[in-house]
Amino acid sequence: MLSFWIRFLGAPNDVEEAVAVRIERQRVLTRAGKRFAVVLEEQALRTWFGTPEVQAGQLGRLLELMTLPNVSLGIIPLMTEREAVASAGFWIFDDDLVALETPTASIQVTRPAERVQYIRMFDVLKHSAVYGREARALILTVLSELDR
Repeated sequence: MLSFWIRFLGAPNDVEEAVAVRIERQRVLTRAGKRFAVVLEEQALRTWFGTPEVQAGQLGRLLELMTLPNVSLGIIPLMTEREAVASAGFWIFDDDLVALETPTASIQVTRPAERVQYIRMFDVLKHSAVYGREARALILTVLSELDR
């Protein structure tokens, strides 16, 4: 995905550095006192950026992260009745900051009234998701389909 945006935007090729930063950023997942609640669309599991092996690695990483006691991973299944769809992906940091990334900008939402809207949307989305065994089963199903 990074390679596509570099080509599309005509940006400098810094994929290796960007990947290293993202891997380093994942260290926060193992810090004591931090909690992470994540909701993904099942479509995210089925959208490939790379080979089947790369996709299998990504899905395997999700399975690993699900075993961490401070990580809650929910997946909204395809073809399920739901109340809402987020207009864009977003991250909420300690209720103090909401971040969105577009191809050309990083947006930081700090105004309390706006942050509350994202917190409310996350609450709606998480109620459409499945967790635990059901989420794991979805990931394993997608993994099994990679061999077809």
